[in-house]
Amino acid sequence: MRALSYFGPNKVKVVRKPDPRIEHSNDVILEVTRSGICGSDLHLLHGLVPDTRVGCTFGHEFTGTVVEAGQSVKNLRRGDRVVVPFNISCGSCFYCSRGLSANCENTNPNSDVASGVYGYSHITGGYEGGQAQYVRVPFADVGPMKIPDDMDEEEVLFLSDILPTGYQAAEMGEIKGGETVVVFGCGPVGLFAMKSAWLLGAARVLAVDHVDYRLEF
Repeated sequence: MRALSYFGPNKVKVVRKPDPRIEHSNDVILEVTRSGICGSDLHLLHGLVPDTRVGCTFGHEFTGTVVEAGQSVKNLRRGDRVVVPFNISCGSCFYCSRGLSANCENTNPNSDVASGVYGYSHITGGYEGGQAQYVRVPFADVGPMKIPDDMDEEEVLFLSDILPTGYQAAEMGEIKGGETVVVFGCGPVGLFAMKSAWLLGAARVLAVDHVDYRLEF
């Protein structure tokens, strides 16, 4: 397959890599249909994330179609279209059972740092990312969400990371309804934080940014 691979700070290129394969019975293999570039991918590109190894493939925001499923996968089958959250969780450990899937104990050997994350260095488990033609998705019954037939991949891609990130920011602000909310920084996550603030009942949302076009949403 073709994949975008890292070759040192500020050096990436598309190369040929072996297709991923089923490694555990709860894996699926996806043919990637959409893949986003997150602002945090720039930290990897610039060589700022520890243990980012030459040859790794970035990409933790993606959708895809199931082309192969492990024997124990129950919720997905070949042909299903899914959007995949950026963090990898087992669904059953101490943290996952309490809704804290980003702290999953079973998907990252460095579990005191975070759960496993697709395409985000070996400090988060060394998983290959979705900026490739195919990607292996472990614990496939836990994270991936089926895309409804009447929706396109582009309509759900942001559910993989930046929309939930912006929503969580608004939710942590404990908006009760009727407040004025100020969002500093109106990039993609900031835009979703503002939209989420309205969804949660804010009466007015103020956008603060030094990039003019970001204030025109």
